[in-house]
Amino acid sequence: MIREKQQGILAIISANVIFGLNIPVTKSLVSQWMTPAGYTITRMFFGTIVFWTIGTFLRHEKVLRKDLLVMLLGGLMGFLGTQFLFSQSLKFTTPVIFSLLMALTPVVVLLLSAVFLKEAVPKRKIAGIMLSITGAALIILSNSARGHGSPDNLLGILFAVLCVLCYAGYLVLTRTISVRYGPVTVAKWMFLFSALLVLPFSFSGLQHQKIYSDDATGLAFSLLAFALLFSTTLAFFLMPVALKKLEASTVSVFMNLQPVVASVVAIAVGQDTFSGDKPLAALLVLTGVYLVSTQSPAQKTKVLPLT
Repeated sequence: MIREKQQGILAIISANVIFGLNIPVTKSLVSQWMTPAGYTITRMFFGTIVFWTIGTFLRHEKVLRKDLLVMLLGGLMGFLGTQFLFSQSLKFTTPVIFSLLMALTPVVVLLLSAVFLKEAVPKRKIAGIMLSITGAALIILSNSARGHGSPDNLLGILFAVLCVLCYAGYLVLTRTISVRYGPVTVAKWMFLFSALLVLPFSFSGLQHQKIYSDDATGLAFSLLAFALLFSTTLAFFLMPVALKKLEASTVSVFMNLQPVVASVVAIAVGQDTFSGDKPLAALLVLTGVYLVSTQSPAQKTKVLPLT
């Protein structure tokens, strides 16, 4: 029992470190080597190939027609929409701001569940919502006060907020099928639908990517390889391992590693600067997320990663 718990903790730490690292990695890619559209298209095609290949070695699961429709919408929101907004946001704003705003996802999921699924919201979780919103407001207002409220930065914040809404909506929409089917089955169909949706744009979207030209460097390919092999593939398998061996409340707490890792790396490589308001904003957001995430009514839901 103790050994299984240790394996689960190792899996969830590894997954969230990968997701955290992928935020500054994506920032570098969309700043120098790829457009957000080209980056998203590449990930959709790669994910389709990988998960359909893996699926051929696993037991076939028959998917109901009505669930295929949910997977189509889930792929549009959770894979295609979220990944495009993710990279589009990082083109205009910093990894620290983006990661702190994305940490609000459990809060938005709770709000959407309360509105559409009529789930009760205890006072503890209401307090968490208010703390998280206060932290998010501090992030936005402090950036404006320091003169960083440029149109581009505010556009990046807008894309981050839309990304949170899109991903939270995807989690609520796909809650049932993520329990009914195996993670590879869900992923391969969502990636396939996403790839088919971007196929008409792929010819022009991939043609002028700098990373696919003679100007590309080894560092550029290394960054893309990390995003594809680790974030798109490896971390996906680590999350279900953690969910099987740990309580979901424990998994939720470790997810708060993502903004910490992303912030430390981004500041270390010069993608952002340290300021006194950021630790306070992080404390408010992550404390609120902790209050919202623990003892949730849907603790056993299997959730696919964002980044």
